[in-house]
Amino acid sequence: MSLEPREPPEPEFRPHRIAVLALDGLLPFELGIPHRIFGRPKDAERRHLYEVITCSIRPPGPVRTDADFSVHVQNGPEALATADTVIIPASYELGPVFEQGVLTDELAAALAHIRPGTRLASICTGVYVLAAAGLLDGRPATTHWAEAEHLQRLFPRIKVDADVLFVDDGDVLTSAGVAAGIDLCLHMVRRDHGTAVANEVARRTVVPPHRDGGQAQYIHRPVPDPQLATTTSARAWALGRLHEPIQLRDMAEQEAMSVRTFTRRFREEVGVSPGQWLAQQRVERARHLLESTDLSVDQVARNAGFGTAQSMRQHLQTALGVTPTAYRRTFRAGDDGTDSGRTDSGRTERYGEAGALR
Repeated sequence: MSLEPREPPEPEFRPHRIAVLALDGLLPFELGIPHRIFGRPKDAERRHLYEVITCSIRPPGPVRTDADFSVHVQNGPEALATADTVIIPASYELGPVFEQGVLTDELAAALAHIRPGTRLASICTGVYVLAAAGLLDGRPATTHWAEAEHLQRLFPRIKVDADVLFVDDGDVLTSAGVAAGIDLCLHMVRRDHGTAVANEVARRTVVPPHRDGGQAQYIHRPVPDPQLATTTSARAWALGRLHEPIQLRDMAEQEAMSVRTFTRRFREEVGVSPGQWLAQQRVERARHLLESTDLSVDQVARNAGFGTAQSMRQHLQTALGVTPTAYRRTFRAGDDGTDSGRTDSGRTERYGEAGALR
């Protein structure tokens, strides 16, 4: 009598649990961002890839917002112990956390529930909580540009970058103000499950899957006659021919500007130089082709405008910390795009930064 070998049982499906920490004085818009973005992704069997819960630093009950209403939070701080990712949105009532850089006893006790190895993220001034807990010492981080100088002064051991929309430092991620929280959450979906899944979430949320430039474009500066001309047509022209060599003078000609004027206008509108923007767009094109086609690495490099596989490899290594082959293996493990891993490589990724891609 022979016993046929049994196939190992499939691991039980469990969605990635995200706990959103609601603090008094929170901004309702930012509180809703994680629920909106992470509540969308599903696998091929229509199962939610994430489970999002909201918790307070106190027992279940009302939490004040900066609006004329409160929100009733059903989970206390013990829920943080069940999270795979904890997200801390902004609050206008951080008190000693914002003013002195120290946690209140209540907040410190709540954060103590978080398990080692949990991924942490903040939106806008939520970064002050991570900083006061000592979780950002010696690490890069960002926040709303209006608070960046204060954050750096209060926490001199943090490498504050006020020019970016968000910073991914592996297990800790921080974003700039308000809408940059959407950029950050979409990036986390992209990191977890690939570009196709993140793009679908963005389409359903009616937001761009990736925003150009950094915070510099949103800081008010006196610019003479900013409406005389824009670089929109040149960008659209370039996106239609990323596979071709594109010179700066070619883009400037689309707007009938000198190269010098065009470069200045472009940086004012987008937040990065034309060359940096082109590199960003080509990286995004390469990611899409690596995920969604069976083209060879050489073919992807040509279609994305890098010319050679070596050039594309260098750009992806700089931007993502992985090679094209490794990226494809991660996000094409299953045709449904659900058997994916992460591109973590122990390196910091800054997004929207002038000079992030060269």
